[in-house]
Amino acid sequence: MHSAERRTVHRWSFIWTGALVALVGFILLGLAISASQAWAEVSGALGLSLLGWGGVLQVFDAAVLLPVRSAVGGAGAQGSPGMLVSGTLVWLAGWGLIAAGIRRATGPGEGPSPAAGAPLYPRLARYRDFYWSTLGAYGGGILLAEVALILLQTVLSSGVPSTELGGSAQNVGGGLSLPPTGAFAISLVVSCAVAFICGFIGASRAQRLSLPEATIGVLYLGLPIPIVLTLMERVPALQLALGYRLREVTYVAGLLGRPELAYWLVFTALVLALVLGINTGFIAAGSGRVDLKLGFELFVARRHVAVFRPSLLLGTLAVLMFGIIPPLLIYFIIRSAEAAVERTRIRALGVADPLAAASDLNRLKLREQSPTMMMTALSVGGVGVGVMALIIVLSVMSGFEADLQQKILGTNAHAVVSKYAGELPEYPKVMESISRVPGVVGQTPFIINQVMIASEGNVDGVIIKGIDPQTVGSVTDLPNYLLGGGKLEILYTPEKILNRGLLDEEDAASPAGGSGTEAGAEDDIIRRSGKPTKPAVLPGIIVGRELAASLRVVVGDRVNVVSPLGTELGPSGPIPKSRAFRVAGIFYSGMYEYDSKFVYILLKEAQNFFEVSGASGIELKVADIDDARRIAGQVVKVLGGYPYRARDWGEMNKNLFSALRLEKLVMGIILSIIIVVAAGLIVATVIMLVLEKRKEISVLKALGVSDGGIVKIFLAEGLQIGVAGGLLGLFSGLAWCVFIEKVGIKLDPEVYYIPALPVRIEPVQTALAVVIAVLVTYLASIYPALKASSVEPVEGLKAE
Repeated sequence: MHSAERRTVHRWSFIWTGALVALVGFILLGLAISASQAWAEVSGALGLSLLGWGGVLQVFDAAVLLPVRSAVGGAGAQGSPGMLVSGTLVWLAGWGLIAAGIRRATGPGEGPSPAAGAPLYPRLARYRDFYWSTLGAYGGGILLAEVALILLQTVLSSGVPSTELGGSAQNVGGGLSLPPTGAFAISLVVSCAVAFICGFIGASRAQRLSLPEATIGVLYLGLPIPIVLTLMERVPALQLALGYRLREVTYVAGLLGRPELAYWLVFTALVLALVLGINTGFIAAGSGRVDLKLGFELFVARRHVAVFRPSLLLGTLAVLMFGIIPPLLIYFIIRSAEAAVERTRIRALGVADPLAAASDLNRLKLREQSPTMMMTALSVGGVGVGVMALIIVLSVMSGFEADLQQKILGTNAHAVVSKYAGELPEYPKVMESISRVPGVVGQTPFIINQVMIASEGNVDGVIIKGIDPQTVGSVTDLPNYLLGGGKLEILYTPEKILNRGLLDEEDAASPAGGSGTEAGAEDDIIRRSGKPTKPAVLPGIIVGRELAASLRVVVGDRVNVVSPLGTELGPSGPIPKSRAFRVAGIFYSGMYEYDSKFVYILLKEAQNFFEVSGASGIELKVADIDDARRIAGQVVKVLGGYPYRARDWGEMNKNLFSALRLEKLVMGIILSIIIVVAAGLIVATVIMLVLEKRKEISVLKALGVSDGGIVKIFLAEGLQIGVAGGLLGLFSGLAWCVFIEKVGIKLDPEVYYIPALPVRIEPVQTALAVVIAVLVTYLASIYPALKASSVEPVEGLKAE
């Protein structure tokens, strides 16, 4: 006897009639929209209907606006509301007829089976199609995690000061002000924990993974916030409405260079945390009760795959450290020698005792690795290679970033205080107020402008900067960059600047002087003629090494600085302002852009040359460069806000560092593909284990092990592979980084301005590489583990 089956019945007359009616409704809607000239608005609404809450918002918008349109219609209305309503009703009626033409009917059967009326299989008896509480947990969890992330980032970054900034250092700051990156790390951890807990609760409630509820919850409650944040970067109205309130969130996202990419990466992290919570909840409560014990499952998994065998770990580590070919050659040579010696011994034993020889031969075959063991070794090696490559590449890129940051911050300040317009004639008073802000460890005034600099050999455009030699060393490393033991204090005493050719001229003027040939031989660059005279005392100027090479000048040479600003009146009309300087020193920072474009003069000389009464701004040095933005904001609050403003080093060099971070992120994602490939090997390995151990799985389930227990076993096996590969990759990656740092990979300083490949091991990103590997292997083990839990005892034992 067979049970009746349900089949689909199509009544084609209803279907074709409904299609024609729906087509008529579509034509009426098109005519109404064309008459109203509203295709632009309709296309936007149709696009919105594809997203999350789009359909609900459209219905609500139509219900609110239709009476208003009817009230204000008439002479000013081009379209007819009646045609629009009629078209909508006809469209819906057509689809109703199509739905009525498709029915599920019970097919003919042969009557009830002998099992009719028997108790239903327990798994089917407690099955429910949909859990509204689980949907609320999943959707509410992802939405709550996003809101918690935004609120925590805003509160922790902007701060809630307990007192107003003002008179004394004790009253400045306070509250919850943290560096933006630190606040983001705390907010991300908390929001991921919220998503994980909500996923755990929802899966525990349903006692299954509940993928439909998870999909609907993420699409309808998780997507709106990242979509709004993405549109905020492109829609001015949203930027005006939300930009000020979300400035801390947008600032952190902007550190990556592409805020939209940052929003979706964070959303992906929250979804991943939700998925981990769902899986963990199913494993813990899938059997109907909360079971967090792992002792038995870990014991079975450890004995099953035997990942942590010394031979496997040492062999994989040797491959990671020395490459594939040398370790494999040594391995095959040793194994071949051992096998040859053992077989010779067994053959000799077979002459005296055939039974003992057969037993030893069988034991030798058992020691050979099975295909599953070989797949396990390849999986561990794949994960290790991915982690090692990720650590090495990210460490090298971090070394370049740190070297570049050191050179930029060695020449530039951590923050700059200036006015929105005009100079700072009151800069001494401003500096006195800034000194009361905690975190500011140095400050110096400056004047900056663009000029032309000319020598007897060349001319170039540069940036001239007036500095205070007494305080500039507390902000930048310029005093340490001077070559030949030069000092910035020489700018105060220009008469002490070494003048090239001065000794020769004095010798030529004295009776005991040397011959003109000798003097001409010493002065090999600039030839002088006529009666030698003592040169005039000129103010000093500090130039970069690359600029000095381009101008072909050395210390003591004369250069002319020409400014197009503030022209002077000459015999033939206005001429650019020009002044002569003498090279007082040459600096080398290691950055070509700075060494070829920056020159420094005394602050007082810059004031006189540009006719400025004060300074262009004040450069600051802070105790923590990652906290420069918050300290700069506190400085502005101390100064009373407008017209003062402060920019930190990250804002002034945003494009450069954003490009470096984005490049590092993309490189990390590309290299993570290696781990994904290794995850494919893990899936194949665990599936092979499931096929090999179907009988053992059936025995365990027959003894009372729940589905969650079986899932725990195979998840533990996949996790063992991930942990072993991650630890081996961590050790080998750190070893290679230390080797590169100590031994060094030489670079051409003329091209890279750095003598060797830099390496900087950052603990957070190094640990993150291992965590990514473990998470990927964990996720890759979920599907095979679920397949193993679906094996029924009868299916696994019926062939025994």
